[in-house]
Amino acid sequence: MYVVAVVLPEIQAEFGTARTGASLPYMLTMIGFAGGGIAMGALTDRLRIFTPLLVGAVVLGVGYVAAAQARTILEFALASLVIGFGCSASFGPLIADISLWFQRRRGIAVAIVACGNYAAGALWPPFVQQLIVTEGWRSAYVFVGLVSLGATVALAWLLHPAPSQRIVAALGTASTSTVISPPFGMSANTMQVLLCISGVSCCVAMAMPQVHIVALCADLGYGPTRGAEMLSLMLSCGIASRLLFGWVSDHIGGVRTLLLGASLQGVALALFLPNQSLDVLFLASALFGLFQGGIIPSYAMIVREYFPPQQAGTRVALTLTATLLGMALGGWASGAIFDLTSSYDAAFVHGIAWNLVTIAITSMLVWGQRRREVF
Repeated sequence: MYVVAVVLPEIQAEFGTARTGASLPYMLTMIGFAGGGIAMGALTDRLRIFTPLLVGAVVLGVGYVAAAQARTILEFALASLVIGFGCSASFGPLIADISLWFQRRRGIAVAIVACGNYAAGALWPPFVQQLIVTEGWRSAYVFVGLVSLGATVALAWLLHPAPSQRIVAALGTASTSTVISPPFGMSANTMQVLLCISGVSCCVAMAMPQVHIVALCADLGYGPTRGAEMLSLMLSCGIASRLLFGWVSDHIGGVRTLLLGASLQGVALALFLPNQSLDVLFLASALFGLFQGGIIPSYAMIVREYFPPQQAGTRVALTLTATLLGMALGGWASGAIFDLTSSYDAAFVHGIAWNLVTIAITSMLVWGQRRREVF
């Protein structure tokens, strides 16, 4: 899912499109990821994780090979939609499935699984960038598609065992007794809507550096290779961040962890603004990865705290779908703002403004929790 950010400069040059048009494939990747997450989450609730992974692997491979054959930006964008759908099975559904295996230390278990896509983001960009230089982006896409298909099918067989009904029943009984009712007397669906709004907002902000760091470096004269290195550094630090925040969420809960992560993400975004020297960009990329990596897993923790475990697949998928729609909107909007202003500065400010919405919602939820604890 991160390869499309690496090829953004090549796509813009080959298809002769503006930055807004070049951002469209990433937007559709996230939309496919979001829509697929809902479908795969419901399928996971019924059949566990094995079947969704097989379906996702095939769709992913087909999408990458189709994208490599694209002759227009629209064809490439539509193939990216398919790629996003294929990616969806190995994120939200996997997180929901692992949450059924753990009662204690669920936060760190979820964080470890959520590190998978960040590990991919750390490993793939520099390798793919080098492959693009030597073989071209089309060959790179075919290679990524075939490797993803083969690896995912092989690993899916190792995940075939599901928690027995006895374990699920035991965890379900224990979890039901510890589910927290939403604060302020709101309904479960109202809580779900708030989580979705928060998810969109935080990820509009998150998308700016992740999607456009390669293009930003190219614009500043540092070259796309430096941008790919920054993206890899950002997501490598995100792995450490997810593990750390997973441990934190086991101690302070998902809502407080989300508030902490969103607040730190705002600080990191602000660091990109004053000075865009190469050293500062590397430092800001590292801190951004360290600060925002724990945000997404905290949503899964909140779902498991506020909703019954039998609804985990669907509720986690809905919430993470909102975050992906935020990534889609943020990636496209940043490109549009760049085309209007010929600079990414306004795009960073735009992201910070959206991030404040997440901070406001989570602050309200934390305040509601504290009132309940007091009274």
